[in-house]
Amino acid sequence: MNLAALLAEVRQRLKAAGIEAPGLEARRLLAHALGVDDAALFAHGERPVSVADREAVRALVAAREAGRPIAYLLGQREFWSLPLQIDERCLIPRPETELLVERALHRIPPGPRRVVDLGTGSGAVILALKSERPDLEAWATDFSAAALAVAQANAIALGQRVHWLQARWLGAFAPTPIFDAIVSNPPYVAPSDPHLDQGDLRYEPRAALVAEDRGLADLRMIAAEARERLYPGGWLLLEHGHTQGPAVRDLLQRRGFREIATHRDCAGLDRVSEGRCPNAPPGTGSQRHDWANPTGPTTM
Repeated sequence: MNLAALLAEVRQRLKAAGIEAPGLEARRLLAHALGVDDAALFAHGERPVSVADREAVRALVAAREAGRPIAYLLGQREFWSLPLQIDERCLIPRPETELLVERALHRIPPGPRRVVDLGTGSGAVILALKSERPDLEAWATDFSAAALAVAQANAIALGQRVHWLQARWLGAFAPTPIFDAIVSNPPYVAPSDPHLDQGDLRYEPRAALVAEDRGLADLRMIAAEARERLYPGGWLLLEHGHTQGPAVRDLLQRRGFREIATHRDCAGLDRVSEGRCPNAPPGTGSQRHDWANPTGPTTM
């Protein structure tokens, strides 16, 4: 069997399995298994494929037919044009999350500002921000040490410097104004959501997806903690489910944020809500602090 015949076989199997883009995924799986680029699949279609290579390709195809996410099979997903390492320790970055990056870049003022990404997972959001704004003092937290290991590996591969902290939301930071912007794509799926048993979600870490109180528990906690840790005029930006816009705006309003707005993703769905801290919390004044003073360990 040659490359062209194997590619046709894989394409047909993926099409029969209901994969939306069988041709594209077939090329990616073959290129990954054989260690070649897409162009080689067409330029050298007559090249024979060994039995061992055929078995490796078919093993990947069988896993994809069973529903395993292609990002986990390839070990990589592009986000904001950045090639990120991805595996089961973290969520798969999705195109709609790029709206969170866009809004943050719009809201973070020029100059050397301090930004934190809460629940960073693969590091996709903070690394995208850092790639556009090298002057940022970038922080990122995650409760999962395993996810942080993925994020750190991505930062090293991309040559980006980020302060990593294993923590749940903002509890490890001093309760004084220390950030110019706080961004987060936290768990926001309700435990009873039927989508958890469908598609890629079946394979992704449940703790990074699900939140109590109809998916609002973590969003509520972040909104509660963020006000005291933002400089006057600083921004909180949150990704959320497409039906949660009104609830998240209410959370921000109750915590005293101003200029609250919800923005829609490329599919026209509510996806990111933001609010601005109007002034310093009582008793803290408006002086900027030089150090975030986390209470837990960091890795540079």
